[in-house]
Amino acid sequence: MPKIPEIHFKIYKPYGMLSQLTSNEERQLKNKRFLSELFDFPEGIMPVGRLDEKSEGLLLMTTDGKLSDEINRSGFEKEYYAQLDGEITNEAIQALSNGVEIGLWGKRYTTKPCKVTKLTATPTLPSADKHIRIGTHRRNSWVSIILTEGKFRQVRKMTAAVGFPTLRLIRIRIGEITLDCMKPDEVRCISRLSTKT
Repeated sequence: MPKIPEIHFKIYKPYGMLSQLTSNEERQLKNKRFLSELFDFPEGIMPVGRLDEKSEGLLLMTTDGKLSDEINRSGFEKEYYAQLDGEITNEAIQALSNGVEIGLWGKRYTTKPCKVTKLTATPTLPSADKHIRIGTHRRNSWVSIILTEGKFRQVRKMTAAVGFPTLRLIRIRIGEITLDCMKPDEVRCISRLSTKT
């Protein structure tokens, strides 16, 4: 009997949506948005990693559980664009690159070294969700942050630790797969999920 081919998708998870298909906690989460409203996904589909509710951008979905686990554990590069409150300094960029101490589940954790670059121009992205509060009392700046780990709300905690809170966070790449010119809520079927880093 021939093996049924696995199915993969990439989506632009919008701001305000949870990285799960549905919830069993109907009362607590009745006003939340779930991935199932974006597309009639096949049975057995699962997100590869997560983005928190207030973050947006690239999220991968697959029916291949083994591949999902491999990607989550293999130190894949994940690239984010972060809009920061304030004009980030070279010192703060160096601190982020070296690793900073953040709170994680009631304990202190030092993040792994990563690649941080200040963007010289505002990246071309869909307009920010109306619920994102972009302050106007001081200048904003944009950085690219490339991580090989993915702790809970890690980028937000990292930039806050060096004095520049994240206002908007968009994941643009996982390994070799990029967000391209996708729009929020968009779903695309892709032929494969590369296991290259």
